[in-house]
Amino acid sequence: LDVDRPASWLGMPTAGGLQKLLRHFGAKNLNQLKNMLDDDIWPVDVPYNHPPANHIACAFDFARKDGAEYEERTLTTPGFFEDVTDIGAVNDFPWPNPADHIDTEHCRRCLIDIPDDYAVMGVMWSAHFQDACAAFGMETALMRMIDSPDLYKAVIDRITDFYLDANKIFYEACGKRLNLVLLGNDFGSQTALMLSPQLIRELVLPGTVKLIEQAHSYGYKVMYHSCGAIREIIPDLINAGADIIHPIQALATGMDALSLSNDFSGQVAFCGGIDTQQLLASGTPTDVAEKISELRNIFPTGLVFSPSHEAIMPDTRPENIAAIFDALKRN
Repeated sequence: LDVDRPASWLGMPTAGGLQKLLRHFGAKNLNQLKNMLDDDIWPVDVPYNHPPANHIACAFDFARKDGAEYEERTLTTPGFFEDVTDIGAVNDFPWPNPADHIDTEHCRRCLIDIPDDYAVMGVMWSAHFQDACAAFGMETALMRMIDSPDLYKAVIDRITDFYLDANKIFYEACGKRLNLVLLGNDFGSQTALMLSPQLIRELVLPGTVKLIEQAHSYGYKVMYHSCGAIREIIPDLINAGADIIHPIQALATGMDALSLSNDFSGQVAFCGGIDTQQLLASGTPTDVAEKISELRNIFPTGLVFSPSHEAIMPDTRPENIAAIFDALKRN
């Protein structure tokens, strides 16, 4: 495939990271910053009205009322299903109806001001595995996958059905203005998968396949996200239909760009590869330019150049972000 330059994506800076970038580049807002950098992907969040987060990734009120502040809750917080043993009790949870929280006109308004020369990406997440962890509390969820797989499956299937319904609303509203969607779950730690590939294959990937097939039915490409050392299940994600694997977490075990290119080029594209853990936080623009040159040699095509985590944190040096896009513009 002949292209005029490598594809790139800034990612989605956190509030603190964005403020540093705006000051450095003299931009007024994220839209202006993206135009200045001339990256290629314009992410669009699903407008989901459910306080306090108002985000579709926080659609389920699984956490028990344990006194923890909303912002302090994690996947390890005890969940609604922590002590449930009866599959029939799955119906006792007040499952939300996405149609009550997504306004189709609001979805369409999110697309109005996007420049025509960007690939528009719906940020769906649809993190059915992570939500299932929250439904039980993470430690309990992982145990239920082993000792009560039918119960676990009943819960994760209800979560998957919610996302299929929610995504349909968004897809129908956006139509052909979307080009791709971001789906995903975090399966990996820095050094390995958090659970066995077999459990992922048996209890998680069936829902993943449904979500990917739904997106493909609307003509969208799928960028599938999982942080960490996920090399062992990349073939499974390819078989599930993923078009792009996000991210290449550069320092995670088994995720070096050269071996990924050697093993998977022609089967799937990748996004990421520019390390945020050390390089962008502590390196120099020269270091970044050298990494871009290395990645361009490894991936003449098949890589969307991007920070190795989409959430650019405040410790990222803005001059290193500038170096990414400066290097990509050179022939």
